[in-house]
Amino acid sequence: MLDIKFIRENPEAFDKEMQRRGQSYSAAQILALDEEIRSVKTIMQGLQSQRNKLAKEFGMAKTPQLLAESTEKIKQAISDEKAKLDVLESDFQKLMSSIPNILFSDVPNGSSESENVTVRNVGEKKSFSFLPKQHFELLQDSMLFEKAAEIAGSRFVLLKGGLAKLERAIASFMLDIHTNEFGYTEVSVPYLVNHAAMFATGQLPKFSQDLFAVEDKFYLIPTAEVPLTNLVSNSIVDENELPLRFVAHTQCFRSEAGSAGKDTRGMLRQHQFAKVELVSITSKESSNNELERILNCAEEVLKRLEIPYRVQLLCSGDIGFSSTKTYDIEVWLPGQNCYREISSCSNCMDFQARRMDARYKDINGNKEFLHTLNGSGLAVGRTLIAILENYQNSDGSITIPTALKKYMGGISFIK
Repeated sequence: MLDIKFIRENPEAFDKEMQRRGQSYSAAQILALDEEIRSVKTIMQGLQSQRNKLAKEFGMAKTPQLLAESTEKIKQAISDEKAKLDVLESDFQKLMSSIPNILFSDVPNGSSESENVTVRNVGEKKSFSFLPKQHFELLQDSMLFEKAAEIAGSRFVLLKGGLAKLERAIASFMLDIHTNEFGYTEVSVPYLVNHAAMFATGQLPKFSQDLFAVEDKFYLIPTAEVPLTNLVSNSIVDENELPLRFVAHTQCFRSEAGSAGKDTRGMLRQHQFAKVELVSITSKESSNNELERILNCAEEVLKRLEIPYRVQLLCSGDIGFSSTKTYDIEVWLPGQNCYREISSCSNCMDFQARRMDARYKDINGNKEFLHTLNGSGLAVGRTLIAILENYQNSDGSITIPTALKKYMGGISFIK
C-alpha cells in the first residue's frame, strides 16, 4: 500500500506513475477523499471540545436541564459525524488497497510483455539431430493427464516413476543450493492462509478471482511468498537482524481464471504446481542490491543444470501489482522453440510492509517500514519441463543433468 503522504506531496509524480502502469487513478480523486476525511475529523474534534467544555460547566449551571439538552445534541452530532467518518474511511481503505505500487525509474515504459527488455542471454542452445519434442510428448506412460483429469479435473497431472523422482530431485537440489550456499533459512509453511495474510502481500482484493477460497475464509496459497513474507507481519525487527532470507518448497494453487484456452496442453499452466520460493526482508537501503542477489541465486540453478535462459526486465505494463521492479527469467524450451518464464524476482519495497505493519528499528531507534522481496528459485514443474525438452534423446529417453545425478541415485537416464 502506498503512503498517502507521498501522494499529498507528489500528486503530479503519482499521476505520471499511474499513467505508466495504464491505470486511471488520480491524485485529485484520492486527495479529495483524504481531505473530506480530515474535514470530518476536524468537525468531530470541535464538537468534542464543546462537549468537554459543557461537562465542566454542568455542575455550576443554573439551568442544568438546558445544558443537558445541549450536551445531548452535541453527542448526537458527534455520533452522526462518526458514522460519516466510518463510511469515508472504509471507502478510502478500499481505494488505497487497490492502487498498485510505484515503479522504479529504470523500469521501461510499455503496455505488454512484448516491450520487456532483455538484460542478458545465458547458455548455448543445444543442436539436435532430430526434431525435438514438447514435454508432453515425452515419457507419456509416466505423465498422466487423462487420469488426473478423471480424479481432479483439467489442468492437473499425475507423475509417476522416474518423473516423480526427478521432480523431487529438482526441489531437493534447489533447496540445498539456497540453504547451504546462499544462506536462506528453510521454512515449512501452511498451504492454507487467512484473508489478512493474502491482503498483506497484495493478493487481495486485487486477485480474488485467481485464488482458491475454502470454508471459513481460508485460501490455498498461490505461492509461498504469502506465508514467508507474513513471517514479519505485525512486528518490529532490529536492523542488525537484517537481512532475513527464507526459502520454502510448496505446492501452489491458482485458478488461472484469466487464462482460458491458453497453454491447455501439458504442464505449463496448472491449477497446482510445485515451486521453491525465495523471500528476503531488508532495510530500505539494502533492497536494491538484494533484488540483484535474489536474481543471481535463481539464475545459479539454471547455470548448474546447464539449461539456456534469458533475463528480462519487465516493462510498466507487464509488472505485478505489488512490485516496483521485476526481473523474469525465461528458460529455453527447444520443443516449443521459444523461451518461457520460469521465475519472477521482484522488489516490493515497503508496499507489502505497510499492508502488514512490518517495521524495523534502525541504529538511531527510528522505526521504518521493512522492504520485502521475492523470487522463484525456481518453479519446479517448469524446471522439469526444461530438463525434459533440453535433455531429450532420439530414443525418447531423458539424460539426467550431472548436477542431479546424486539426487537420482546415480542413474544417468530415465525412459
